[in-house]
Amino acid sequence: MTHPTVAELVARSNRLGADPRNTNYAGGNTSAQGTDVDPVTGEPVELLWVKGSGGDLGTLTEQGLAVLRLDRLRALVAVYPGVDREDEMVAAFDFCLHGKGGAAPSIDTAMHGLVDAAHVDHLHPDAGIAIATAADGPALTTAIFGDKVVWVPWRRPGFQLGLDIAAVKAQNPQAVGTILGGHGITAWGDTSAEAEANSRWIIETAAAHIAEHGSQDPFGGARAGFEAVPDDERRARAAALAPTIRGLASTDRPMVGHFTDADVVLDFLASAKAPALAALGTSCPDHFLRTKVKPMLLDLPATATTAEQIARLRELHAEYRADYQAYYDAHATPDSPAMRGADPLIVLVPGVGMFSYGANKQTARVAGEFYVNAINVMRGAEALSTYTPISDAEKFRIEYWSLEEAKLARMPRPKSHQGRIAFVTGAASGIGKAIATRLAAEGACVVVADLDLAKAQAAAAELGSTDVAIGVAANVADAAAVQAAIDATVLAFGGIDLVVNNAGLSLSKPLLETTEADWDLQHDVMAKGSFLVAKTAARALVDQQMGGDVVYISSKNSVFAGPNNIAYSATKADQAHQVRLLAVELGEHGVRVNGINPDGVVRGSGIFASGWGANRAATYGVAEEDLGQFYANRTILKREVVPENVADAVYVLTGPELSRTTGLHVPVDSGVAAAFLR
Repeated sequence: MTHPTVAELVARSNRLGADPRNTNYAGGNTSAQGTDVDPVTGEPVELLWVKGSGGDLGTLTEQGLAVLRLDRLRALVAVYPGVDREDEMVAAFDFCLHGKGGAAPSIDTAMHGLVDAAHVDHLHPDAGIAIATAADGPALTTAIFGDKVVWVPWRRPGFQLGLDIAAVKAQNPQAVGTILGGHGITAWGDTSAEAEANSRWIIETAAAHIAEHGSQDPFGGARAGFEAVPDDERRARAAALAPTIRGLASTDRPMVGHFTDADVVLDFLASAKAPALAALGTSCPDHFLRTKVKPMLLDLPATATTAEQIARLRELHAEYRADYQAYYDAHATPDSPAMRGADPLIVLVPGVGMFSYGANKQTARVAGEFYVNAINVMRGAEALSTYTPISDAEKFRIEYWSLEEAKLARMPRPKSHQGRIAFVTGAASGIGKAIATRLAAEGACVVVADLDLAKAQAAAAELGSTDVAIGVAANVADAAAVQAAIDATVLAFGGIDLVVNNAGLSLSKPLLETTEADWDLQHDVMAKGSFLVAKTAARALVDQQMGGDVVYISSKNSVFAGPNNIAYSATKADQAHQVRLLAVELGEHGVRVNGINPDGVVRGSGIFASGWGANRAATYGVAEEDLGQFYANRTILKREVVPENVADAVYVLTGPELSRTTGLHVPVDSGVAAAFLR
């Protein structure tokens, strides 16, 4: 049964974390103190429940709390070796833990355990950080809050900061919280409701003061030529730029992207102060750990052509990498971790929007959200004063902190397809759905493309949130529809890495009954459709310069002359030869092109369910329900082929083990000797 204090803490945390005005995703932490029974002695014991490392307030559960004995935590003060060795205290927290399970204690645990208050909130609200990063933050704190909120000069999160805040609380009994220079806010209360009320009062009071007393034009007016371009043109421009920018951002390691053209971003990029403010970078540790110390800003007006923008982005990227290397060299010490990469995580394009990057879609999206937080912080600070973030030296101390390095080392090993973006046609059912499911399970971001948008979206929803998969409409026989689907892919995930040409249909008829319309329909969908998808995706693959995979789901019939399917088998042979041709042509770009030849995939197959199964059953003189076993019985292995077997082949072909394989056709047919490749 959940302890009442814990239930109260989780509810408070969820309320505060659900509102982005209070804190950013995974930012800040909350705590509560209370009494429970020691299971060993049966005696009451004073405990601290505090949000653990890496959790998110908005979705916090009891399992996300670290539970520590207060007596042991507070006893650490007597053995604290000083600020130069404060990092050692994080390991000491483990010896203060109570009970089994629970989350790992975060670096902010001392702040919650040492402050003399039963309930403590530490948050990163935009309005609070605006005051915290203003040049005259101490004076503004007094002017806005009187003596109820106390300014605490910048200090890196840790044990010493906990001692500092504890001293502030002891010396200012009238205070309800602090503004932490360059960082955020902390508030407290004797009850959970009081702590939450104090947190909200600080945030709302800061926001109201900025709105009432701040400049109405904090970013200095608009820059002519840098205004947002019209909606349709803006999205088309973003789709054209996305693959190149993703390739630049992935120079050191593959990244997934996110794009936003929210008004707050476009307005900032159109402002006179944007170049100078962007160059200053972000300040709150949570911000720059997600966004890097500063973004890469394109310095061309929105009237520039796409070609001009791309050329300048390449130049700026080289400059950014050199600048980041200089930043690392200037601040690294002999025991600093190795540089993690010099590519930008935020790329700003005036008139178009913001591209953000991360190891997966969720990380990329959150990085963009954090930079929006940073824009709001800069607006508030500039409205009242001058935005003054912490120094690069302090940023480096956090970015390359040994504790941060240890946190990264604890992250699970990435799956085989993490960071890869897959586009699968005909993926709302059958083989395509099995392929999409397998790729998503292996860490890929998946675009489920299908003629039926509703079915595509439903299939994508089964795979997870929109950070995992999206559904798009794709009539592969229509060039404009294919372009729209690929554009949607690169805008959703930043680019494209893996294309599966799976969409298909079949009409089983002998030659004399096959009409010209039958022939055209099957060739439009499979031969022409595969060509259009491959051609459109290839543009993005080439622009990215990251290599990639194209897989054709052809058929055993591409090499086997079966009865009564002239149109189907001919178009499958067309697809099979496209594999060979494109493997040669795209190889210089690092793109591998391979094919899979399934046979007898009856269960779960959209083609078989649409009438093909009945026709083939009639052709072979068996009952339709026995068709799968019929196909299996004529194979060497005597085993039925199901959609998941084809998905397994796609996984292997596109995984790391066959990185030197291209132009291959893989049979997935349980062994049909007549279809052996020669």
